[in-house]
Amino acid sequence: MKVLVNAFVVAVLLAAPDLSHAQSYPAKPVRILVGYAPGGGVDTTARMLAAALGELWGSTVVVENRPGAAGNIATEVAARAMPDGYTLVLCNIGTHGITPARFAGKLNYDPIGDFAFPSMIGGVPNVFMVHPSMPAKTLRQYIAYAKAHPGKVNFGSSGVGGSPHLSVELLKMMTGINIVHVPYKGAAAALADVMSGHMESSVGNLAGGPLGAIKAGRVRALGVTSTKRNPQVPEVPTFAEAGVPGFDVTGWYGICTQSKVPQPILTKLNQDLNKVLNGAALQKRLEAQGVAVTPSTPEQFVEHVKKEIAKWTKVVRDAKLPGE
Repeated sequence: MKVLVNAFVVAVLLAAPDLSHAQSYPAKPVRILVGYAPGGGVDTTARMLAAALGELWGSTVVVENRPGAAGNIATEVAARAMPDGYTLVLCNIGTHGITPARFAGKLNYDPIGDFAFPSMIGGVPNVFMVHPSMPAKTLRQYIAYAKAHPGKVNFGSSGVGGSPHLSVELLKMMTGINIVHVPYKGAAAALADVMSGHMESSVGNLAGGPLGAIKAGRVRALGVTSTKRNPQVPEVPTFAEAGVPGFDVTGWYGICTQSKVPQPILTKLNQDLNKVLNGAALQKRLEAQGVAVTPSTPEQFVEHVKKEIAKWTKVVRDAKLPGE
């Protein structure tokens, strides 16, 4: 009995530092890395979440943009960060679905093994837009126009290999159109060029700039990539409704961190993320941007990530998109 008691005391003492860290967490500013330029849907979502967490914790939460390589730069920084819970990353369909599919075996980190997955944030469709002067009023008309002018129609996106870009690669595969991708350094720049008429068409996360541009009439939305219409733009049909049956690409956002962060801190992160995401204030703000809020358990989140990597591996292979 004495041996068992002593073993229990040792176990408690060993766990005590982690427990105390969790109770005092966060004791200094937390940063949320974003792998894209300011102004896009990922950045907007991160800033809303940072404000809500900062209010809950009574502490500073800073959004740090590290754009480049379709989110890969910020993701690698997060994977190599000190495992103390003070570096989070806004992971998404691009960083933890498409990029691992494109660069399988070539990344400097393991997209599953090097990360913990405290919680999903929610899902958001991409939206395909054209300048109002373009003759195509519907996605069907756009497809017909593209077929009549192969290789002559351009579309912009936030960059090579992101969810918006791959959405259109899938569209090209399913319809046989030949349109030319023009990658930008961020979603905001691509949207600005289609609003000004310098680019015929553009695709981006509905969250952020595209939603405001659609409502202001600066662009014409031809379709959303999800299987259901988005309540923020109920007049915009899905790709499936607009002539591409079976089309389904739903982007998603979540919070990831370094895999070796102590479990008590990961548990607190999950609890606090679920608390703010289930709160009416943040939910209303995110849903107003077109994000369907779906907080989760870490187990649910990592399972979703694994399925996304498998899905996009097939799309990347079929699209013959080269790894870089």
